Amino acid sequence: MPQLLHFSRNRRTEVEELDETTIRSSCRIQDTLTDAFVEILARLPDLEITEVKAQVNRSPRKKCTGSVDGMQKALGIRIGAGMTEIINGTLSDCVECDELIFMLEECCHGVILSLTRDVLEKAPADRDGKHAFFSKMVRKNIRLYNRCAAFAPGSSLVEGLTPPE
Repeated sequence: MPQLLHFSRNRRTEVEELDETTIRSSCRIQDTLTDAFVEILARLPDLEITEVKAQVNRSPRKKCTGSVDGMQKALGIRIGAGMTEIINGTLSDCVECDELIFMLEECCHGVILSLTRDVLEKAPADRDGKHAFFSKMVRKNIRLYNRCAAFAPGSSLVEGLTPPE
């Protein structure tokens, strides 16, 4: 069996407001072994998922290429509190590929982060003020923990914070 001597991974999540009532979020994972894409459309203001597209071009796991159709079970899920448990509970029986479920969750988190942009722009201009503002923000909304590099373990913004399980 050949050995894998080099491995690289790239994950990208993008969010775009299509119009006053529709937001699109997509997540793509490309690495040495995998090339997969998930895209959702959500209706504003209730953030209900109205469309799901999933595509696996390459995966070392056959169950991932066979899980694409099961992603349609996410239709109607609302993005917000408790969505991770709802997504996992709804899709775990019909989507065997954990990466696709993770990517769907990333799309949803991308929507949440894009909608908090106005809050982020209210941060003070000075460095100490920004640090205090963002640290307080992640403590008030623990779901932000580890959702971006700024709120990742080891960041001074989350210093002393107990990570969610």
